[in-house]
Order: sequence, then structure tokens, then C-alpha cells
Amino acid sequence: MDLQELRWDTLEWEQVNPHMRRKIVTGANMTVAQIELKDGFVVPMHSHVNEQLTHVIEGRMRFIFGEDRAVERTLGPGDMIVIPANMPHEAHVEGDVVEVDIWSPRREDWLNKTDDYLRGGNDSAQPKN
Repeated sequence: MDLQELRWDTLEWEQVNPHMRRKIVTGANMTVAQIELKDGFVVPMHSHVNEQLTHVIEGRMRFIFGEDRAVERTLGPGDMIVIPANMPHEAHVEGDVVEVDIWSPRREDWLNKTDDYLRGGNDSAQPKN
């Protein structure tokens, strides 16, 4: 299956925390996730060892970048951003959000459910993927 054939409606939801659920598709070299976030949720500061592409479908997300929190960018419906590898960032959800994220290489922490920074564990954790 390629991205053009992807049917999100055929996939099961995973409830990550009370404010977030997602559907995940993974291949040998990438992970693609559709994510629903509730208004007011904050994805805590974290970074990834690989690049992340985020495409907002509905709602708005305000991203804050860097350890010094000096750069902000707000995305609305239809907007996309590529977050470079190892770039610290957090996201503030404004309105209920539907978004799609793509990573390459694939997100092992999402597949083996060790993404504690989203699951209510150590909010300062730096995911390895």
C-alpha cells in the first residue's frame, strides 16, 4: 500500500492519553499517523532523531521551537511544517485538531508504546525516534 491508497477509515484508533488518539501505519522505512488532539492539550517539549512532517487537517496548532523557546509558528487547516531532526519543540492545541505526521525512519517508540512523554510518564523524556 502506498500513501495514495491509504484508507484511514479502515484502521483502529489507539487511545494514547485522555487528550489524544491516533491511527498508525508503518512500513520498513516510515511511520504515518493520523492524530486527533483535544482543545487545550499541550504536547510537551521533546525532539526526534529524525525529521517530522506535520500536516494540520482541522483546528490549529501553535508550535514553540528551541530550548530557549524563541521561535513560534501557528498552523491552521491545510498548513504543513517539517521539523528538523533533533529540534526541540512543543505543540499547543487550539480547537480540536486532526493532523497527519510522517517520520522516516519509522517511529519505534510509537510501535512498542514506550513514548512516555505522551502517555503521562516523564514529560521531559526525549524520544529516540
